[in-house]
Amino acid sequence: MKIKLPEPFTFEAGPRAVLLLHGFTGHSADVRMLGRFLEKKGYTSHAPIYRGHGKEPEELVKASADEWWEDVTNAFNHLKELGYQEIAVAGLSLGGVLSLKLAYTEAVKGVIPMCAPMFFDNEEQLTKGYRFKAREFKQLEGKDKDTIEKEVQKLVDNSRDMFHDLGELISEVNHHIDTIYTPTFVVQARQDEMINTDSANYIYEHVESDQKDIKWYEESGHVITMGNEKEELFEDIYQFLESLDWNK
Repeated sequence: MKIKLPEPFTFEAGPRAVLLLHGFTGHSADVRMLGRFLEKKGYTSHAPIYRGHGKEPEELVKASADEWWEDVTNAFNHLKELGYQEIAVAGLSLGGVLSLKLAYTEAVKGVIPMCAPMFFDNEEQLTKGYRFKAREFKQLEGKDKDTIEKEVQKLVDNSRDMFHDLGELISEVNHHIDTIYTPTFVVQARQDEMINTDSANYIYEHVESDQKDIKWYEESGHVITMGNEKEELFEDIYQFLESLDWNK
């Protein structure tokens, strides 16, 4: 069965732009509803898909954190090439980690890390999530149960380097959080089953911005952009963006 693979998106609406970054094993659908919401509010948004994501699960273990970072900087530069001078960034999970790295590497207008891990103590949960996503994809391909289980186990066995790479990225960003001076809105789901939720407090306490806020969403799980409180979240993100000192 031929599976339609997700694609990056760009929704152009106004002079203020927001880079939207998806999570680990996810893709642009993680942030698509947020992009459409911001478009209606007059904000342009762009969401890339990192290498290895949104494809066959075998592709993910071939990709590296350095490549994901390169994909993010390319996406940031894509918005600049389109003529957007002022760009904020919002990212979910791994996207939140990458958004924080962008905030201390480039001049961004504001940063919104959502359910972003700052401690690599969740490899078991990540492996479980990767196993689930791989199995789901192979079911869509129409493979039988035995074949799926064998192929998924092989993928998990080969994922050690990928998770080590991910851990190194999280550790790197953790050590640079106190060099972030851009306005920051930390978003965390109270029911997050994937990461250590102490990460949210760590980010909030260690960023050096004079303008920073944190909000917990009591009824939401890890993929907060698609959860029960997404409308409230989207409105809060919009209000944060509106509070920034845009030139236009």
